[in-house]
Amino acid sequence: MASVLQQGVGRAGWLLVIYGIISVLFGLSTLIWPGKTVIALAWAFGIMALAEGIASLFQLFRRSTSISRGWVALYALASIVFGLLAIVHPLAVVSVLLLFLAAWLIVAGIYRIVFAIRVRKEIKGEWLIALSGVFAIVLGFMFVAYPAAALLTVAVWIGAAALVYGVLQIMAGLRMRRWKSVL
Repeated sequence: MASVLQQGVGRAGWLLVIYGIISVLFGLSTLIWPGKTVIALAWAFGIMALAEGIASLFQLFRRSTSISRGWVALYALASIVFGLLAIVHPLAVVSVLLLFLAAWLIVAGIYRIVFAIRVRKEIKGEWLIALSGVFAIVLGFMFVAYPAAALLTVAVWIGAAALVYGVLQIMAGLRMRRWKSVL
């Protein structure tokens, strides 16, 4: 009779394999169809936000709430509006999020350059930090100048990361199956 630990490890191993396969399939589809995947992700976020907003509306009608009804109503409204926008106009929502990413890259780049200047006497190789800042700023401006290419680039990176993650999950799950027999 297998121990509880062996049974748990065996089940967890198969779950990791299943998650890994799903992630690999997602990664491959993202690499093959990056534009369609970006739209699908926007729809998925929209559906999640819409569901969250509707669920939050039900919270308004409960007798006791841990958060004031005003905040719950505001959250529900914001979630529903964002959800509907993401479903009806997914490319617009993705474009706005891309602009936020571009702004963050520019601010992060400036921060890195300032940081490198401030620590130049304390550490060696500070120029590498400054150079990464310059690259972040250039990337941010490129995202603003070429948003379609930026969306595809982000989608490809997401796909590549999902693919690597999926392969690692599958490997871990298969190892856990082997560990089950050792335990």
